[in-house]
Amino acid sequence: MARGRLPVQTVWNSITNRPLTYGINDYDVIYFDADTSWEAEDAIIRRLEQRLLALQIRIEIRNQARVHLWYPQRHGRPYPPLISAAASIDRFLTTNTQVGLRRTAQGCQLYAPRGLHDAVGLVVRPNATANFSASNYEAKAARWKALWPEITVYPAETADAVGAT
Repeated sequence: MARGRLPVQTVWNSITNRPLTYGINDYDVIYFDADTSWEAEDAIIRRLEQRLLALQIRIEIRNQARVHLWYPQRHGRPYPPLISAAASIDRFLTTNTQVGLRRTAQGCQLYAPRGLHDAVGLVVRPNATANFSASNYEAKAARWKALWPEITVYPAETADAVGAT
């Protein structure tokens, strides 16, 4: 089942009275399918892009079972195979972005392994995962700080203290 990554920027925009789409490059739809072929992922990407075309927003759709195949080449760091879409959220670069929504028969299910404190508190904190990249974190945090000066950004060096949220 697909899981949408809830953009923390939407939360920030609501709190800071900005347009809800301000500063958002794209919206992520992640899913987990054991078929790791590019052809299978491409078919899902094309199908969802067609279904979501009317939204007129940029959507990035990725099979999380495939991340370990392309991540090292794109980011220069190893990435272990995942067992679920939720496991990918656990590895997101910042704690405030570790939020996902999954559509269920009953409505939506929220997955936020570190809670929502950082998102609603306008806090950017590194997530100390095996694939943590200080340079990627600093670039993302700098972009966000330029767009949302109200946020508090913890330095990359605090990645080891991530449990202090």
